[in-house]
Amino acid sequence: MTAPITLVVFAVLVATLAPRLLVRSSWPDRCPRLGITAWQAVSLSVVTAVVLAGAALALPALSFSADLAELLSACVMALRAQYATPGGAVLSTTGAVLAVTVVARAGYCLTQGLVSGAREQRRQVDGVNLIARRHEGCDALVVDDAAAAAYCLPGHRQQVVLTTGALAALDGDQLTAVLAHERAHLRGRHDLVLATSAALQRAFPQVPALRDAHRELTRLVEMLADDVAARRNDRLTIATALVRLAEVSAPVAALGAGGSTSLTRVRRLVAPAHPLGTTRSVIAALATAALLLTPVAVVAAPTVVAATAGLCPIDFPG
Repeated sequence: MTAPITLVVFAVLVATLAPRLLVRSSWPDRCPRLGITAWQAVSLSVVTAVVLAGAALALPALSFSADLAELLSACVMALRAQYATPGGAVLSTTGAVLAVTVVARAGYCLTQGLVSGAREQRRQVDGVNLIARRHEGCDALVVDDAAAAAYCLPGHRQQVVLTTGALAALDGDQLTAVLAHERAHLRGRHDLVLATSAALQRAFPQVPALRDAHRELTRLVEMLADDVAARRNDRLTIATALVRLAEVSAPVAALGAGGSTSLTRVRRLVAPAHPLGTTRSVIAALATAALLLTPVAVVAAPTVVAATAGLCPIDFPG
């Protein structure tokens, strides 16, 4: 029972404390790529810990054996012993139901989200292709619309879309920066990052940490695209372009340069760049790795200890 309890406590602590710490910290904004990984680790570690807690209740801990027949025999005997009493049967069944339910729910929502997202992306691309024309100066489609908007449609038929309003509002440098931003989204497959976090949020709406993760990931992928664009474009130029595109959000299944995150991103671009630094990056990376590895370590620890004790017996004198 130690491992399931530890895993549940770990999941509760991570779901409660980690989002508060990340939201209050400035380092994810200074290193969006690492911030994205950290928020993904929070979501994944919470779900993984719950699944492994259920599995630990359903399955007995076994010592590792190189002899497959011996291992299978020990497994059968341990399962019989665990399910022999009513209390053990109830706990084991509860754990199995919990693990299967969480995995099935997460898998269903993720599959549904990816399929519906791909369908909506195809619909958007087909619709845009009917009314758009190819821009002569860049690899993008232009739609007649007075509203200034720029967005990308990810997927197998990925496209960058500009409105005539955006072309009128942006000068040449600003247009180049916006195109770099949108192509960063396409190359990084940021749509998959957001689809996964949205699926977990839909699967477990009662967990605030997953809702916070999706909100922050939506913001951080835009910051990451800004940073990629800033490698070859002036930060103030990107900020000015964002101001001119801020009023229009991207359509469903698209990622756009403007939208609700624009104001925060403009302030970040206008301020002097402060990279996170090697030491803090390493610390953040190690903390992220710890979130992912701790649930697995808790489950594996009893087996490893038992195997080590069996392989390396200690003889005391006397």
